[in-house]
Amino acid sequence: LFMSCSDFLDILPMNSTVLENYWKEKADVTGAVNGCYEALASEDVVTRMGVWGELRSDNITAGTNVPNHLNEMLRENLLPSNDMCKWSTVYNVINRCNIVCHYAPEVEEIDPNYTHNELKATIAEMKAIRALCYFYLIRTFRDVPYTTEPSIADDQNYVLPATKFDAVVDSLITDLESVKDDAQRRFELEKVQGKSIYVPAANNSRITRWAIYALLADLYLWKGDWDNVIRYCDLVIDYKKQVYDELLLMDQINDVEVYDGIPMIMEATVKGTKDVGNTYTSLFGSGNSFESIFEIYYNGNTGQENNWVGNYYGNRDNAIGRLRAADFLMDGFTSNNNQVWLSQNDCRAYEAMESSGNSLAISKYVRQSANFSLQRLGVISVSGDRRSRKDANWIIYRLSDVMLMKAEALIQRSESDWPEAFMLINNVYKRANNIAPETTAGSLVYESYNTSKEKMEDLLFEERHREFLFEGKRWFDLVRLSRRDGKTDRLVSSVVRKHRQDQNVIRIKLTDPNYIYFPYAKSELKANPLLVQNPAFSNTEEGVLK
Repeated sequence: LFMSCSDFLDILPMNSTVLENYWKEKADVTGAVNGCYEALASEDVVTRMGVWGELRSDNITAGTNVPNHLNEMLRENLLPSNDMCKWSTVYNVINRCNIVCHYAPEVEEIDPNYTHNELKATIAEMKAIRALCYFYLIRTFRDVPYTTEPSIADDQNYVLPATKFDAVVDSLITDLESVKDDAQRRFELEKVQGKSIYVPAANNSRITRWAIYALLADLYLWKGDWDNVIRYCDLVIDYKKQVYDELLLMDQINDVEVYDGIPMIMEATVKGTKDVGNTYTSLFGSGNSFESIFEIYYNGNTGQENNWVGNYYGNRDNAIGRLRAADFLMDGFTSNNNQVWLSQNDCRAYEAMESSGNSLAISKYVRQSANFSLQRLGVISVSGDRRSRKDANWIIYRLSDVMLMKAEALIQRSESDWPEAFMLINNVYKRANNIAPETTAGSLVYESYNTSKEKMEDLLFEERHREFLFEGKRWFDLVRLSRRDGKTDRLVSSVVRKHRQDQNVIRIKLTDPNYIYFPYAKSELKANPLLVQNPAFSNTEEGVLK
């Protein structure tokens, strides 16, 4: 994936003269595209994906040797001087994509080996990566400078005012809608018994049509267009059904069960046993699983490292990284009296965390594999090797995310859709609790939640909390809920659970809807006088809130 990009990387910083001399043949486009993926996978960008989506949520607290700027963020002392308020590396990815979109059409005119359909697929891929980056930015900062023009000339002016959140969402949707069907359906197939079948590793680490559909579903979810959320989720789910049927026909899959028509990887490879951990190993250990839609790929054999996971969550040598899991996530678990887990059979509780001394370490992504028995209820005792290299892939979208996005849209659309929404939530829950698809014992009970929309919403967000622990989604989920509510009450109630001190101060800060977004960095305000600071942070003096 990341071969042949060194030439493109070497010419940065770029100017128009150098770039025009570069774009001569198809290989130049390929190298530039690979350079965009490498920039997306850089430590600085993926760290921001994780920090922006997790640190301020109720999941994370300070671990060992945590940098001061993250420690302050964990205490909700978020200031414009904080290093995590800088966004230049994310805009670097955006500009790389803009450059490819600008110059690739010229290559089509020069090189007959670069076809028009290949050009369209390239543009779709680059626009999707660009949209993903902007999506991270607006969920973090709300209003951000937005442009689809490349920075290639020395005399260009790229001092831009911030574009409103809703306008960026609309632009991203329009952009993706125009190219969604130009994207590759599959990058690589394997011949088995004379037939071509899906190869997950070759297709989950590149932007495919299905990745764009998942991103569109997410954008429509934030926009509140429930019909389109459901439409795009169904397209992804139907495709996974198709892939499952193909793999089944070729006898290439044996650890998947079908839950109300949706194929999902089993926790126990032997049906009916309590020896579990297979879902974790497939999704987060091996990576590029059947359920994956798009994940950022790291190859430890070639020195590509995911230092966000390796340094901040933990690694082979350090059970606890710079961050650890909040204590309340497992408080009362052994006595079946916990705020998060509805059952001691929930495999995600054992797979995502582990006891380390008096602390709760994050083990999701850190372990290479997981293997344990649910006979020992309440005891976090999981066998499985920790990674020898820091090469965990970082998952952006996977099947259960799409299922729960659809459930969320169904809950919002109509009370008549609640049974289907509940079915989707219950299927994710049943898989995680090693409950067979046809079994009702131990599963969720619809009548416990269908008495109000708020109860259905709470169930949905609680299930997302359990399913996506430490995956960079929780804070964004709470922000989305607050935007929909028009107030931050439910966000505040969730977040304060991890704080042992200063709860009232934190409540007051987070009550302000502006404060749930990050401030613009002081350096960005200095460089761009057209930016107007987030009102929650505008009354500052040397970065200190009055």
